[in-house]
Amino acid sequence: MNINVTELENRVGQYIQAVVTEHIVIEKTGNPIAVIMSYTDYERLNKFEEAFWASKAIEAEKSGYLGDKSLSELMKIKTLKDSQ
Repeated sequence: MNINVTELENRVGQYIQAVVTEHIVIEKTGNPIAVIMSYTDYERLNKFEEAFWASKAIEAEKSGYLGDKSLSELMKIKTLKDSQ
């Protein structure tokens, strides 16, 4: 479901209930700026992310060196994650 910021402000209670069954994309001037999801989905997403980074750490430890390209890609992802 996609809604704009004004719609969210006017019906926040309705959308808080809706996130139990679906994610809601918040738009501003037609561009997506945020997502509202249930806490259960948020926890599940975080677990997947933790598992991903754990597997990357294990790969790095086994290989001893990621290489410049892989390291740059991981740093970009980490920087984006930290800025959110």
